[in-house]
Amino acid sequence: MNLPIVLGLLVLAYLLGSIPTALWVGQRFFGLDIREHGSGNAGATNTFRVLGKKPGSLVMAVDVLKGWAATSLAQVMLQQGAIQEGQLLYFQLACGILAVLGHIYPVFAGFRGGKGVATVLGMMLAIAPLTVGVCLLVFLAMLFIWRYVSLSSMTAGLAFALLQLLPPFRPDNSLLLIFGFVLAGLLIYTHRANIQRLLAGTESRVPLFGRR
Repeated sequence: MNLPIVLGLLVLAYLLGSIPTALWVGQRFFGLDIREHGSGNAGATNTFRVLGKKPGSLVMAVDVLKGWAATSLAQVMLQQGAIQEGQLLYFQLACGILAVLGHIYPVFAGFRGGKGVATVLGMMLAIAPLTVGVCLLVFLAMLFIWRYVSLSSMTAGLAFALLQLLPPFRPDNSLLLIFGFVLAGLLIYTHRANIQRLLAGTESRVPLFGRR
């Protein structure tokens, strides 16, 4: 293992995740700190809620890209001979997790970020694109029907875990299967406030067909 390359790219993965997309979009185009409005999170869901469809879509796309790019740094490690082929999944997960932590605790925004759902999506897209493709369809269907990003995110996360139990989606490494269920649990845990609002009927819906 080439430790300097590995450590450098791990730090880069965190820094990529730390790009505060929602905060910068809110400040640059709307003159506001997104963390002071709506749910207080600097993520795509709150951007949809506060700023509307177009800014929310932009933030979500960039946050997904952050997770994908950071996770793909493990491929760079492999190409540079810094890690072995059998270590690839472990470093993909490490890079992806660091990106998610960067999104939640961004060094460029006073360590106050979002929940990391879109960044997790990008991370898993780099690791298991077929499974994530189906989960995206689940997410979009739930969003179209209910217009709750939180509910759609949790459902897609649970779908990712359950799909891996089926032969067409079963991973070669059982670590990914375990991680899928841990991820689903974490998504539910980080959305516990949203769950309370959903049960109370006070959760905000996103404006799919509005003018914003």
